[in-house]
Amino acid sequence: MKIYQYHGKCNISGRAIRAERERQGLSQEQLAARMQVEGIPLNQKAVSRVETGLRVVSDYELMTFARVLRVTMEHLVGQEEG
Repeated sequence: MKIYQYHGKCNISGRAIRAERERQGLSQEQLAARMQVEGIPLNQKAVSRVETGLRVVSDYELMTFARVLRVTMEHLVGQEEG
């Protein structure tokens, strides 16, 4: 599978995921555990790769990140209207 990049990153949500995780005082391991409870098999290393833009985020993963972080998907991709 060919991986596409946008401005050198594999996703556009990683920075917002990290910022929201840190704002909530969660570790990467804690966020990974929350994702696992929701049925998304991510570990701390995968969360790190998402946050640094080295890993693609699927639509169902983005939806789950938004749900466990209690934000909108639009917020995570920088498209939320203020």
